[in-house]
Amino acid sequence: MNTCFDVANYFLKCQDPDAGDLMSNMKLQKLVYYAQGFYLAMVDAPLFNERIEAWEHGPVCVDLYHKYKEYGAGSIPIPYDVDAYDVFNEKTREVLDMVHKYYGQFSAWKLRNLTHEDAPWVMAHHKGLYTEITHEAMKSYFKTQLVDEEI
Repeated sequence: MNTCFDVANYFLKCQDPDAGDLMSNMKLQKLVYYAQGFYLAMVDAPLFNERIEAWEHGPVCVDLYHKYKEYGAGSIPIPYDVDAYDVFNEKTREVLDMVHKYYGQFSAWKLRNLTHEDAPWVMAHHKGLYTEITHEAMKSYFKTQLVDEEI
């Protein structure tokens, strides 16, 4: 089973600093959330087991947040010493690449605003801050997005 850190490393390796493509903790959180959601919808299994919660600024994988919180709103460095590609099989890389291609183009704040419209975050947030966003809620919602969005 992969971890949220494997997924994060994959997205961090996708950065192109020369093009001004920098990854903040907030943006990384949203990409990891979208990866989990679409993976659940497409593969019918979780991409990773770490918990995602409904925080004020959208979905947050708590373990991942604590690893990168020292960077604040700044850019997280690319982990050059990590092989983030061979950790995943081809199907998983396809899902991650799809998520990065579509959502990676947006700023952290645009992603934050998008997640505030997603049913899994809305439902969990109505129950209170730090409520878990369940796999079931993500899978159900993201299955509808596969039909509605051509990603």
